[in-house]
Amino acid sequence: MNKFAVLFLSFTAAVPAAFTIFLFSFFGLSQSLWISFIFSLLGAFIFFWGVSRVVKSRFLKKQGLTRKEYRYIEQNLLEAKQKLFRLHKALMVSRHLPSLRKRIELIKITRRIFSLTKKEPKRFYQAHDFYFSHLDSVVELTEKYNLLASQPKKSLEIDMALFETLNTMDELIDLIDKDLFAILSEDLEQLQFELDVAKRSMETLPESN
Repeated sequence: MNKFAVLFLSFTAAVPAAFTIFLFSFFGLSQSLWISFIFSLLGAFIFFWGVSRVVKSRFLKKQGLTRKEYRYIEQNLLEAKQKLFRLHKALMVSRHLPSLRKRIELIKITRRIFSLTKKEPKRFYQAHDFYFSHLDSVVELTEKYNLLASQPKKSLEIDMALFETLNTMDELIDLIDKDLFAILSEDLEQLQFELDVAKRSMETLPESN
């Protein structure tokens, strides 16, 4: 849910309401300037709160989520945002040129998963493995890899650990790619359904002479 849009809608409803209440209180009810001003502030607050509640309720209804579920998802997305910041920072710091393409791809995929979930929170449950397992693993591996790679002197043990870490990261990238596919699975099924309907409709059309 776009919080800026909610704030904007609430504000645009509250300001005219406050102005109208002030005029009605001051001129219509012959209240003092300060009393009218207080009434207008109270009215603005009520309108602002009411519009925010209505917009949020409609959003949650469309998403099929309860307020408790949405708060739970929001908290996890906030934590995921911090982890993604660490991940992207670690990926950009790395100087391992052979893995540059994979690192850029990983940044794009993780950003895509997060943005889709942010826009449609109900997708969070489809990305459960990403948020509770794969993201943590890839963050830790990337940071540890950078730590080992930055050592001025390498040993056989460090070289073996770096090699093993890269292989594990490749496996994680494949898993995260599947996480994105899992999030988009319903969209792909819906698209396939619509394509099948369109094809059947075309097949039933009479052939033109």
